[in-house]
Amino acid sequence: MNKTLLTLAFVTIFPLTAAAFPGAQGPGSEDHQQPRIERLTQELQLTEEQKGKVEAIFKEQQDKFKALHEETHSKLGAVLTPEQLTKLDALKKQHRGHWKNKKGQAKSE
Repeated sequence: MNKTLLTLAFVTIFPLTAAAFPGAQGPGSEDHQQPRIERLTQELQLTEEQKGKVEAIFKEQQDKFKALHEETHSKLGAVLTPEQLTKLDALKKQHRGHWKNKKGQAKSE
């Protein structure tokens, strides 16, 4: 049961971690959003007004992800033991490292 809960918590939290850390290079970060916005601007021929609105939409999405992550982490803190939270943090770091390695390999190919 605890293993299932820990796995569920990990699967729930990990996609949100990138959005929760503003300096991170994850899908929710501003560093990731800017090239995406530029690509959309070119491919869709967005006007400056549209580009501004798209930026606002992505910023709102990032803020919502961050709030959801914080809420989820708070709820897990009330359910999991301190040892389980420590293990969860270690799993997140391990998964983040694995993701960075995969991303690095994809760039080199």
